[in-house]
Amino acid sequence: MSTENDTSVTLITGGGSGIGAAVAGRLLAAGQRVAVLGRGAERLAALERELEAPDGLLTIVGDSSDWPSVREAVASTIDRFGRLDAVVANAGVTSHDTVVDGDPEKWREMVLTNVLGPALLIRAALSALRTSAGRIVLVGSVAGLVNTPGNLYGATKWAMTGLAENARRAVTADGVGVTLIAPGRVETPFWDGLGELPAGRLLSADEVAASVVWALDQPAGVDVNTVTIRPVGQPV
Repeated sequence: MSTENDTSVTLITGGGSGIGAAVAGRLLAAGQRVAVLGRGAERLAALERELEAPDGLLTIVGDSSDWPSVREAVASTIDRFGRLDAVVANAGVTSHDTVVDGDPEKWREMVLTNVLGPALLIRAALSALRTSAGRIVLVGSVAGLVNTPGNLYGATKWAMTGLAENARRAVTADGVGVTLIAPGRVETPFWDGLGELPAGRLLSADEVAASVVWALDQPAGVDVNTVTIRPVGQPV
């Protein structure tokens, strides 16, 4: 019979809404324990209300691109639950512009969140993941697999694509799995800066979350490395 100490623990960055929140909900529904790191206290409080603040949920206010915040989030998760089995680097932002005519003032946050953030999470969590033979999931994008003219957001996701494989080669001998989930267009707050959603069918956050949880639930010893998921009708 399993006990609470045997129940898997996952830390998710950017988990207050969208894909991260959907992953948290699926894991909690499966009886697992979840810590969520996010910058918005109100958004995290809303998540707690939505999920009815179960004992298996820990919310942490912090910046995923800040080393002390990430390090403390990992420590708080282990202190609360006694272990760490997986991390999901989901936090991401976009400037919705290009290097040709965009606003450079918006780029620093995007690059730090999308590129530095996942690296910090890997660094902070790796010791615990080696102990648990755990998993790392990076939520990238189709934009990190297909070039788009002038798109700096896409360049940050190309960096995440490279980070996933570089990390895998560094940690696979330690028994740690690494998966890149690369979704296409998803209906999340990502599009708020444009004022409207793109035309055509979009994936739901929950549909992408299903792929994240599937990757986390692979049998021990199985390492699925790249999952690309697009809505039917998205050509590139």
